[in-house]
Amino acid sequence: MIVVHRPAPVTAAMGESLDRSVLPPGEPIPEDALWIDLIDPSREEDRLVERHLSIEIPTREEMADIEPSEILYNENNARYMTARVLCSSDTDNPKLIDVSFILTERALVTVRYGEPRSFSMFMTRAGKPGGCRHQPEAVLDGLIETIIDRAAEILGHVGQRIDRLSQSIFENEKKGTRRTASFRAALKSIGRKGDVISNVRESMVSVERLLLFLSASMPRPQKARGYQSEWRTALRDVQSIEEHATFLSNKIQFLLDATLGLVTIEQNDVIKIFSVMSVIFLPPTLVSSLYGMNFKFMPELGWDLGYPWAITLMVLAAVLPYLFFRWKRWL
Repeated sequence: MIVVHRPAPVTAAMGESLDRSVLPPGEPIPEDALWIDLIDPSREEDRLVERHLSIEIPTREEMADIEPSEILYNENNARYMTARVLCSSDTDNPKLIDVSFILTERALVTVRYGEPRSFSMFMTRAGKPGGCRHQPEAVLDGLIETIIDRAAEILGHVGQRIDRLSQSIFENEKKGTRRTASFRAALKSIGRKGDVISNVRESMVSVERLLLFLSASMPRPQKARGYQSEWRTALRDVQSIEEHATFLSNKIQFLLDATLGLVTIEQNDVIKIFSVMSVIFLPPTLVSSLYGMNFKFMPELGWDLGYPWAITLMVLAAVLPYLFFRWKRWL
C-alpha cells in the first residue's frame, strides 16, 4: 500500500500541514507528494516510487542488515537510513520492525512492514494546522521526534508497572501454593518488561546512529541549518532515554534477583519442614523397631505395663526434639 502525504492549502489563519490519501492501484504518484509511505509494498509499488524519484527502494532483507554501511549511506543524491522502531508495545508480544527512511530533495520515502503507533501519532499531528512544515526534512524531523516521544512514553509506562510489581513482590502476604503462583506470575511479568526495555534500548541506539549520520551527511548547510539544532536536541533526548532504560534494566535485574531469592526461601522452608519431621519421627521409629524384634529374652515382654511404657517412650522421643527446635527458634 502507498500512502501519499501532500502539502495542505495554507491560509493566513492556519499553519502548514499535510493531507493524507491512499494511492489507488495504477494511479501515478502526485508530483507534489511530500511524504510517500510504503506499507508492506509489493514489487510493483516499489517500482512506481523508484520511477517517480529515480531512487532504489531497499528490499526487506536489505533493511534487516546490521552493517552500518548497508543501512546508512548516500546514493544518487538521496540518503538511505534504516532504524528499528517499536511496534505492538501495548500487547504481550512487543517487537521491533525495520523502517527505512529515504530522504531526497523532493520527498521523504518511508518503507515499513508493520504499523508502529509512532507513525499514526505523527500522521494525526501532521494533519492539524501547523503540524508539519512543507519540507521533506521537516517530515523526517517530525517522525524522528515522534518515535523518540513514543519510546519515552513506553518507558514511563514500564517504570510505573515495575513500581507496582515491586510492591506486589515485597508485600506479598499469600501463603502456600497461592504465594508460589504469584511468584511465578511475577517472574513472567519481569521477563516481559525486560523485553520491552531491551527493545526500547535497541531502537534508540539505531535512532542515535541515524541522527549522527543525518547530521554528518547533509549536503546543503544553508538548507539544513534550521534542523541541525533540532537534531542535536533529539540526540540528547535519545541519550537520556538510553540512560533511563539502563536504570530500569538495573531495577528489573534487582527484582529478578529478589524474586528468585524469595522463591529460594520458600523452597528452603519446605525442605526445613520435611527435615524437622524426619528428625521428630526418627526416635519413635527407633523405639518401635527395638520392641518389634522377636528375641526370646526381652525383659519388657513380661511386663504388664510394657505396651504403655513403649508408647510413652515413643511420644517423649517425638516431643522432646520438637520442643528443642522451638527453643532454638528453628521452627
